[in-house]
Amino acid sequence: MQVANSVFVITGAASGIGEAAAIALAAAGAKVVLGDMNIEKLAVVKNRILNEGGNAASIALDVTDEASVQSCMDFAVDQFGKINVVLACAGIIRDSFMVTPDRETGKIKKFMSTSDWQQVIDVNMTGVFLTLREAVIRMVNNGWEGVLIPLSSINKSGELGQLNYASTKASLALWPKILAGEFHARGIKNIRVAAIAPGYVETPLLTAIKPEIMQAIVNEIPLGRLVQTGEIIATIKFIVENEAVHGTTLEISGGIIGKGLAK
Repeated sequence: MQVANSVFVITGAASGIGEAAAIALAAAGAKVVLGDMNIEKLAVVKNRILNEGGNAASIALDVTDEASVQSCMDFAVDQFGKINVVLACAGIIRDSFMVTPDRETGKIKKFMSTSDWQQVIDVNMTGVFLTLREAVIRMVNNGWEGVLIPLSSINKSGELGQLNYASTKASLALWPKILAGEFHARGIKNIRVAAIAPGYVETPLLTAIKPEIMQAIVNEIPLGRLVQTGEIIATIKFIVENEAVHGTTLEISGGIIGKGLAK
């Protein structure tokens, strides 16, 4: 399958990897449907694509709301007649250690709230489930060839202070294997699944952190720099255009070295 003339539904398209992918894929000839809760930023991304001669449509999207996700998929079909690729980028972080004792008393003074746990699960896992499910229903029912690309993370292997986030990303990294098996068992031959697990990517959110923290991150990357959004986009194109990529998760991390976890 080629990127050009394929219809992409991209969640989390108002910022970060979702935004960069939307712009680059549209420039490569894709028709992109952009979904995000940030309507103002979403409009900026869509207008940039249109001004550069691309094909784009946008819709307010709450991935945790089933009706909102269904409306997004129907909107994509109404706008461009089909769905070929789903790039599920919507995600949040709510970092905290599960428990933190007071240094003086040894008693717990802080802990990850149930709200911070559940919000991440709702967006990063349930939201992706709804996104993929609603797309697949329409793709199968209409016989459209396609690819599902959930966005995992290199922190799927674990990261201190990210029990919630890392748990969701570990799950997403497993989904391609399960879904590939389920599709095969049910005779679904027109849809592939491959996740991407980026390392630290040079997005505005990351580059805004303190220089000393940034340097500490880069020091643990053998590549010697952050991953570029263009490298993530090249991986997306590779997945779409290579029909043998199915049931797997591709790590794009620059070889980052992990530390601090129990072995």
